[in-house]
Amino acid sequence: MQIANLRVDMKNKKNNENIKKLLKNKTILVTGGAGSIGSELSKKLLDYPVKAIRVLDIDEHALFQLNRSIKDNRLRPLLGSILDKDRIEIAGNDVDIIIHAAAIKNIEISEFNPIETIDVNINGTVNLIKMAIKDKPEKFLYISTDKAADPTTLYGSTKQLGERLTSWAGSHVPSTKFASIRFGNVFETRGNVFEVWNNEKMKKIPLSITDPSMSRYYFHIDEAVSFILDCLPMINHGEIFVPKMKMFKMKDLASKISKKQKIIGLRKGEKITEILITSDEKKLADEKKNMWIIKS
Repeated sequence: MQIANLRVDMKNKKNNENIKKLLKNKTILVTGGAGSIGSELSKKLLDYPVKAIRVLDIDEHALFQLNRSIKDNRLRPLLGSILDKDRIEIAGNDVDIIIHAAAIKNIEISEFNPIETIDVNINGTVNLIKMAIKDKPEKFLYISTDKAADPTTLYGSTKQLGERLTSWAGSHVPSTKFASIRFGNVFETRGNVFEVWNNEKMKKIPLSITDPSMSRYYFHIDEAVSFILDCLPMINHGEIFVPKMKMFKMKDLASKISKKQKIIGLRKGEKITEILITSDEKKLADEKKNMWIIKS
């Protein structure tokens, strides 16, 4: 057991050294960087010897909070939209690495606002890829979702197209290495079901359960950030990195908050069970201990 733990420690140390070497003196642009994952990622990146972290976001208050929480002059809070081509040109000037996490993510909001969702999630991604083609950063990492695997919602469909655009760029743009990461759900993100459940508990009303048999993949935000950092050195040719995550029954998670529950039914396009990777994708993937790597 001690030898096994030693091997894990040595592997983690080697991974950390590779990340440290990659990030040394680098300028990194994180779009949507004031969001839940983006803000934690930005904080973690500042633990490394980076030159600057540019956080581009349209949420002024979230940028204000992030800037107040980090006392580091390497942080650059940039207010702007990925739909503003002039703004991202300035944000991306002399950047070494782009991590693209900006998106419209809420399923209900995206279904009611399809034009805006397509504009941000697809056209915004196209804008960033075009900027990368022009400015030639070393690496470009697109943050996706398990809802892109065999999508049934507008949000999932736009993220699937984002993955395909990124993989296309990885195969056709030799000046920059492109890849995607496809996550399941993260416990600590804002606007998730736990926020809804906690509000319902405070109001002393039953928790809203869409279906008693519904299940989802989850991990914690520190695991998401660590996975992003671990994948950065591996970005090469349009791959999609998919972490092996634990699946939870949503009813079981809700029961940890309150036993009083009500069934409200599935939302439009919502699945009983999400998948991280399709059977066809597995045929193209290299399977590792903690992930699949879907080849472009």
